[in-house]
Amino acid sequence: MEREFTDFIHNQVKRYQGNPAYLLQILRNIQRLCTHIPENAIVLLATQLAISPPKIRALIEFYHFLHYRPRGQYDIYISDSIIDQMSGKNEIAAYLCEKLNIKLNQPSADNLLTIANTPCTGMSDQGPAALINGRALPRLTQKRVRQIVAKIQAGIAIEAWPKEWFAVADNIQSKGVLLNSPSHPGAAIKKALASSPLDSLAEIDKSGLRGCGGAGFKTAKKWKACRLNSGEKKENAPARYVICNGDEGEPGTFKDRVLLNSYSEQLIEGMTLCAYVIGAQKGFIYLRYEYQYLYQKLNDALHKRREANLLGAHILGSDLSFDIEIFIGAGSYVCGEESALIESLEGKRAIPRIRPPFPATQGYLGNPTIVNNVESFCYAALIIEKGADNFSNQGVHGFSGCKLLSISGDVEKAGIYEIPLGIPVKSILNLCAAKSVQAVQVGGPSGTLITPTEFNRVISFDDLNTGGSFMVFNESRDLLENALNFTRFFMNESCGFCTPCRVGSKLLCELADKVAAGHGARLDIDSIKELNHVMKQMSHCGLGQRAAEPLLQTLEKFPEYFAKRITDKEYQPSFDVEKSIQRAKEIISIQNNQEGTQ
Repeated sequence: MEREFTDFIHNQVKRYQGNPAYLLQILRNIQRLCTHIPENAIVLLATQLAISPPKIRALIEFYHFLHYRPRGQYDIYISDSIIDQMSGKNEIAAYLCEKLNIKLNQPSADNLLTIANTPCTGMSDQGPAALINGRALPRLTQKRVRQIVAKIQAGIAIEAWPKEWFAVADNIQSKGVLLNSPSHPGAAIKKALASSPLDSLAEIDKSGLRGCGGAGFKTAKKWKACRLNSGEKKENAPARYVICNGDEGEPGTFKDRVLLNSYSEQLIEGMTLCAYVIGAQKGFIYLRYEYQYLYQKLNDALHKRREANLLGAHILGSDLSFDIEIFIGAGSYVCGEESALIESLEGKRAIPRIRPPFPATQGYLGNPTIVNNVESFCYAALIIEKGADNFSNQGVHGFSGCKLLSISGDVEKAGIYEIPLGIPVKSILNLCAAKSVQAVQVGGPSGTLITPTEFNRVISFDDLNTGGSFMVFNESRDLLENALNFTRFFMNESCGFCTPCRVGSKLLCELADKVAAGHGARLDIDSIKELNHVMKQMSHCGLGQRAAEPLLQTLEKFPEYFAKRITDKEYQPSFDVEKSIQRAKEIISIQNNQEGTQ
């Protein structure tokens, strides 16, 4: 067996031509075989890839879905998002553990299986949901749990389980120009090839398309910056790259899942158009671990397009040569940030880079690189095929274009909605049949909490910007519990690179838990504000800078949830910014020193 395992490692390294940038993919393949990363695998990889063992261990410890300990034949992750909890996740998880006589996050006594929480599986529209050996299990009920338990206890491989258990619905509730557009493979590329790349760039510019992942940067401006950068061509390597960010990790977002599943032709077409505009020859689809069950379908789509000469060498007989490879992540929220995603794609920990330089000028392997999300590439293909005006005219009230929303929570019709930019929140709530709405979280945990008095605000890049998450909470929900869930999410997803975020997010959770348990004082509220000031100023990336927002926005807009849990009702907080920052720095320093001695 040892000889066979050594051969397996050798073949993995050979498969990726000894390129250390593929270390994460190799580790994923080892874990799929062994259900963990054995120590001898680390030693072998260190030798064959010329990477030090500590660097390999650092990678394993960074990613959520890589492990040192065996996970067993059945590796189950239950989605712990606030929406899944509202759907009964906690009860389902407890019932599953009871039936299997196992505790969360601990392998079973016979090492047959492991059950653990994971932040969000991208199925908020059909929860409670779980993953088992990377395959999706939506719409869990106690009946389904009993059926699953029976299969596990009988030792039946999941490949033999009923296929309908793994069926993930698209749940498209409202279609616009993209979702209503039939697929015409190659149509946009043919149109683009009939003119110059600059003409396609001008059409994208005219449409007003902006990045749909949340940042909202102008797509044409980014593509133009990459095109104009000369980029030194390295030996046997393309001068430029196109990367699709399929790491849709914001809780409550699932629209890219639907596009990857049912609109992959448009995605690939959009990436190929981008390659034509910027002069790239190689592309990657970075697929989040939670969506790996879509890998084969996407790979089949790529193969089909190669056969049709829509990918590969001399596409449609032109000078354009471009191909795409699928890269699967291993679980890291910060991969949603483009420079962190590039780091992961290079086989490293996904720590966001200091910018500038921006990826458009210095990205993957130091080359000019375009990173856009799935939705952005799909709209780019639509714009070139149908024209800029077809897209820009969709907006209302003076806004241009449209957007996909992932709507979940206390609504009758959860799912995907393609809406015109400029539409007010109250109209969206009518579309999804939401009633007795207390609040809406727009843009996920890092976004904006709005009250009924703000439902006239509109979805747009200038008002309520969102990467797609739209969570609705009715009057029965305790919004402090929502804020706690989001705060824990940020703590668990902190990459640990910088002390303010690593330590500060932990302290935020401790303070929030204290208040939620009814043991808090108004001094604790001051401490949360103090930590927020330090984390905003000193954190390396947006995660730490936004980590306190769920608590602070809830405190500002729904103070009653805090007031009823505060013990010292008479205390009047005094908040001096400079003193607060200094005090928070001292708290973080003490906490950091304590961590260092443990």
